[in-house]
Amino acid sequence: MIKQPININIKAVVVPLAVLAVGAIIRLNLMVTLLLLALYLYSSFRQFNIRGYSLLNALLLFLLMLCASYFMIKQHIAVFYIPYSLIPLLATLLFSNLEISLLLTLAISVAVASLSVIPFVITLWFLLSGIIASLLVLGARKRTTVIRAGLFVGIVQAVALICLERLAVNAPWRYCILFLNGVVSSILVLGILPIFEYLFNTVTNISLLELADFNHPLLQRMIMEAPGTYHHSLIVGNLSESACNSVGANALLARIGAYYHDIGKLSKPGYFSENQELSKSKHDELAPTMSKLIIMNHVREGLETAKKYRLNPALFDFIQQHHGKSLVYYFYRRALETLEEDQDIKEEGFRYPGPKPNSKETAIVLLADSVEAATRALKEPTPAKIEEVVHRVINNKFIDGQLDECDLTLKDLEKISSVFIRILGGIYHSRVNYPEEIKSGNNHKKPSEENPGQKDQDKKGAS
Repeated sequence: MIKQPININIKAVVVPLAVLAVGAIIRLNLMVTLLLLALYLYSSFRQFNIRGYSLLNALLLFLLMLCASYFMIKQHIAVFYIPYSLIPLLATLLFSNLEISLLLTLAISVAVASLSVIPFVITLWFLLSGIIASLLVLGARKRTTVIRAGLFVGIVQAVALICLERLAVNAPWRYCILFLNGVVSSILVLGILPIFEYLFNTVTNISLLELADFNHPLLQRMIMEAPGTYHHSLIVGNLSESACNSVGANALLARIGAYYHDIGKLSKPGYFSENQELSKSKHDELAPTMSKLIIMNHVREGLETAKKYRLNPALFDFIQQHHGKSLVYYFYRRALETLEEDQDIKEEGFRYPGPKPNSKETAIVLLADSVEAATRALKEPTPAKIEEVVHRVINNKFIDGQLDECDLTLKDLEKISSVFIRILGGIYHSRVNYPEEIKSGNNHKKPSEENPGQKDQDKKGAS
């Protein structure tokens, strides 16, 4: 039995807290409230199109830090103990966007500083540590990067206080506290990061790299049960990663999504061409309608497998959308060829259920998947044929409307096709037919005996 993820209504929790927090700020400082409102309006008009981001998620992070700071200050705990850099670190890792993190940094700096007796100094101090924390972990792929960022932020906070106080010798403990503040913040971030990934339904680069481990049970199953699909997924992953880099999309997310996009084929691997023997196919004995059901069901079965193995929900889109609503053309043509007079074959019955790709990453995986399969089917993959196939497949997907719901532009498609042609040309190019070694009887001589300099020339030519 597959366990469904628990749906938590964050809105029902965040909105009441936001009302209470804003009410408290109004009583403290009307200008602070107006500034926060301006930042909120700016964020809503910007309409960030980022996986895992919403104003509600950012508001939740803001409220957590504001409530924690308010409680600590009311308990007469020194402001130096507030783990301020925790939110900038967390926001940058979760949203992978520097602008969102800096907006949160500014909002929290002003709001928390308004609770202290020296708001201007605290605002500058918080802004400095928050900006540096955000910059240091942008695009981080290792946990050590977060720890290193915490160490550096701790040093910067201590140095900033030294500059403000001109090295107060009578209270050196505060510098140590500020240094430890940055280190502790980074440790806390690593501890609570999985919780916020689950709450925000997103995935960070750190978690993606854990899924890239080829010892993952699903990837191990693919190696043993569906080696053709496994090899195909690796190539699709490389194509997708390079294409995403060319258009500014999340390359790591696309590569990992490509690794798992075909896990639904594990239920019936022998029915897919990359795992079949060349001499025969299991579909030869099946009706086209039955064959298309088996082929199309790998999307549904892939989603069930992903939930069973508790993959991150961010990968579900790649499993569901890597065919969009494309036509299973081969079996549709076979059905038309075997059509009888009293039968009516509709094209809609041979299309995948979708949905269509709704992000750059899923759309690129769809294109890479189709292009790799078409190139693999070429008998003589010359550079001209590979280029022709790439352009034809991408044009067909565009004309068929499979890219209507993603943000890819025509310029992006041109860059993607160039990347595909270059990589596929290097993988599937024709090899030179090496002549067989001619062995004669008594007249056979070693190359070095015929021409002593030939061996060195061959080495130079090979290099």
